[in-house]
Amino acid sequence: MTPPVFIVPAADLAEASAGGHVLVSGAEGRHAVTVRRLSTGETVCLVDGSGRRALATVAGTPGRDTLDALVTAVVDEAEPDPRIVVVQALPKGERGELAVEVLTEVGVDAIVPWAAATCVTVWKGDRAERGHRRWSDAASAAAKQARRARFPIVEPLAGTGEIVDRIRAAALAVVLHEDAPLAIGSLDLPATGEVVIVVGPEGGITEQERAAFRDAGGVEARLGPSVLRTSSAGLAAVAALCAGSPRWAVADATGMEG
Repeated sequence: MTPPVFIVPAADLAEASAGGHVLVSGAEGRHAVTVRRLSTGETVCLVDGSGRRALATVAGTPGRDTLDALVTAVVDEAEPDPRIVVVQALPKGERGELAVEVLTEVGVDAIVPWAAATCVTVWKGDRAERGHRRWSDAASAAAKQARRARFPIVEPLAGTGEIVDRIRAAALAVVLHEDAPLAIGSLDLPATGEVVIVVGPEGGITEQERAAFRDAGGVEARLGPSVLRTSSAGLAAVAALCAGSPRWAVADATGMEG
């Protein structure tokens, strides 16, 4: 079993090296000490969300919300290439957070909330701020559960025009659609650049949106004979594109050699 992961501020992990100590405090320290009840000698993994990972052993628990970790190894994970970006149309209810969770678990690098024409959910004013915060929190929690050192970025809400620009600049842009002539399994993941996957809303992508995406260079692809929910379609698409690629050729979940 891989060791539990705890998030520490980047500044606390910046100078970490083998033989040094890092204090895990606040909510993360409390979870380690009072919920996980970790004891001296147990192994933990510390991450900053930006790619730095430290393997450590528990040296002590000086307080109910503080864990003293002795660092044994540090690795800085390079940014993945190609970079996987999922444009996720706003789903209804809590399905947005569910989509973010599974996309984070499958390893995407960025998630772009999209205000598609047929979205029932609308982010405006305070609701936009709360929605973005919920998605960001869901990404952090899922990244920790997935043992990731580099967390996905939840970008600001985008309109269709901004998605068109993103597609135009991408090395590969895939627009999921049930009527597409191509199966997603027939597409090859490029060696470098940004891969954009567009997931439409429950009401579907409009003909105007489809035309704009095609004109920008987007390739329409279907996932299979079934119609997936918007909250799970992105997960299936990323898995179909990345299976067998270097993106998934990871030696172990800690990111450490050996």
